[in-house]
Order: sequence, then structure tokens, then C-alpha cells
Amino acid sequence: MRNILKILNIMVISLCLSAGAAYAKQEYSGFLVDYSQLKPGPKGGVAKVYRKEGVDYKKYSKIMMDHVVFYFKDDAAEKGIDPLEMAELSHKFHQAAKDALSGAYPLVEEPGPDVMRLRVAITNLELPKRSLKSIMTGKGPGLGEISMEFESLDSVTGQRIAAGVDQRTGTRLESLRRFSTAEDAFKFWAQRLRLRMDEVHGNKK
Repeated sequence: MRNILKILNIMVISLCLSAGAAYAKQEYSGFLVDYSQLKPGPKGGVAKVYRKEGVDYKKYSKIMMDHVVFYFKDDAAEKGIDPLEMAELSHKFHQAAKDALSGAYPLVEEPGPDVMRLRVAITNLELPKRSLKSIMTGKGPGLGEISMEFESLDSVTGQRIAAGVDQRTGTRLESLRRFSTAEDAFKFWAQRLRLRMDEVHGNKK
């Protein structure tokens, strides 16, 4: 009888561990190879971050940005999107980064010793619908949510030097515009990138 109870206890623990692992796995898109290094981010910043110790971040004065990758939310009410609209989203992200970095940290096309390569994925993408119900009730099926996963690499060696994840949720009236949540999120993340670059280089606006 004791052996049977012992076996049952082991089975229950195993199931709980499996469920926990499955939940953790679903939390992220899989865009980043390693999420274990992520730690809670600073107040007002991105949710979780990683920065490699011993890296001279100050040497990176230019940024080479990969094309943005998109992942839709598993239970998104609307998963279909026109290729032109996807291209528009990608353009808006690049433009937000370009605007935020303008005049200090140029975007370049080629790797170099002073170039940081930036990989970005927009995840849990849920495009807001133009729904009066969602506008009146707040967060709901018609309200957009959007997350981001990113990592910074040395453009020459490919070594990961930083990474992070974050999520933004729209406000009630944002569902009037199809991409408003995404645009606001892009601007926020681009501004955080500029802020971090300024901190590293000792620049003050």
C-alpha cells in the first residue's frame, strides 16, 4: 500500500512539474534560444532583461537591425493580416527606431567593431478590431495586445550581449485605430533603446 501511495505521489508531482514547464514554455514565442538569463527589468522599463557582464557597451555607436519577425497570439480573435499591412507594421517599427536614435546612433547595413546587431520579434500580436463594444468595456476581444522579444549581438562575433521581453496593452479608445497599440508600443520600445544607449555613452538629452 505504501508503495502504491509513493508511486501516486510521484505521478502527481511529475504532472505538476510538467504543467509548470508547459506554462513556462508557452510564456514566450521561442524566438530567443535562451530565456533562462532574463531577470526582472527596471521600474518603468521592459519587463525582463539580460545584460552580459564585462561587455564594453560604450564601443557600440551604430546599430544594424534585422527584419522584424511577427508571432500572433495563440488565441487571437483575428490572425489574418494582409502582407501589405504586415510590411506597414515592420516599416513603422524601423521608423520608430530610426526616429528615436536619430542624430546619435545611426542605423547601418553592415557589421563592424562599433556596430550592435539588433534582433526583434513582435509576439502575442492581437490586432484591435473597430468594435464599439471593446471601446465601451475596456480590455476585451477587440483590444490589441502586443509583446516584444529582442536580443542585441556583437555584429562581428555574433555573441549575445543583451536580451529582453516586454508586453504592452492598449487603452479603450485605441481600438478606433487598427495599429494604434502597435505604434505606441514601437515608440515606447524605441525610446527605451535610445535611453539605454544614452546611459551607456553618458549622453544626456
